[in-house]
Amino acid sequence: MSFTIKSIVSSLALALAISSTTAHAAFTSYVIRESGGAPGILPNNTYVPGATEFVIAAGGQKAALGSNDINGSTIGAITGLAITRYDDTTRFTSGSGPAVAPYFNIWVTDGLGNYAVLANEPSNPSFFPLFVQNGNGSKTYNLSYGDIASEPVQVYETIGGGYGATNTWVHNLVGINGPLTFGDVAGLEIAPPDATYINGPNGVGTGAPRELGTDVAYGVNWVFGDTLSSYVSGMEGYVVSRAIAAVPEPASLALCGLSAMGLTLFRPRRK
Repeated sequence: MSFTIKSIVSSLALALAISSTTAHAAFTSYVIRESGGAPGILPNNTYVPGATEFVIAAGGQKAALGSNDINGSTIGAITGLAITRYDDTTRFTSGSGPAVAPYFNIWVTDGLGNYAVLANEPSNPSFFPLFVQNGNGSKTYNLSYGDIASEPVQVYETIGGGYGATNTWVHNLVGINGPLTFGDVAGLEIAPPDATYINGPNGVGTGAPRELGTDVAYGVNWVFGDTLSSYVSGMEGYVVSRAIAAVPEPASLALCGLSAMGLTLFRPRRK
C-alpha cells in the first residue's frame, strides 16, 4: 500500500472538516411545577414560525425545555448553549428575572450515584454581557464553556444543596468548600437521575428540572419560572426558539485523532 503526502493531507483535511461537526440537542417542553394553575406552554408564530411561549402567570409556576441528547459529555465539552427570546424584554426592569430569563439547569453526576443540578445566575450583573440584547427588545444567549467558565454556579437538588451552598458532594469532589464557578466543575458528567433518586432522600425539591407527574429528568434544561415570584412573565410569556446544546461528535474526534496519527506514521523519512 502506498501513501502520498497529498493523499494524507487530503485525508487529514476531510477528518478535520468532519471533526468540526457537533452533536446538537433536540428539546422537549414540559411542566415542572404548578402553583395555582399550570404554566402555559403554547405555540407562538407571531415573531417567528415554530416558536414556543411559556406563560408564567404566578410565582411557583415552572416549566422548561429539556434535552438528553448530550448526556455523557462533560460540562467542559460544551461548545454551544443557546436560545433566542423574541418577546420584548425591555418591558421588565433591567436585570430582573423576567428581563434576563430563561436560565439553564444542568444535571450532573460523579458516576457513583450522586447527582446535582448546576444552575447559572442570569440576574447576576457579571452574566449580563453574555447575552445579546437586540434592537427590538429580543435577546439571544449563545454560550460556550469558555463563556461561562468564570461565572458563578449554584448547586441544587442534592443533599446540602441550595442557593449559596458550600458543602455538597460537588464542593467536596472539587475540593472547594466555598463559591464555585463553572470552571471548577468542568469535569463533571452531564446526566440526569431516574425517578428513584428524585423520589428518594436526596434533597430533590419540587422545582427540580423533571417532568411533573412522570419524574422524567433531562440533562440540559432551559428553565422558565421559579420557586418564588422572581420570574413571573405576565400574560405574554417568554417566546423562544432555537434552543441549542452542543458538544463535539465523539466519532469525529476519533477520526481527527486517527488522521493525525496517520501523518505521524507515514511521515517521509529524512535521508
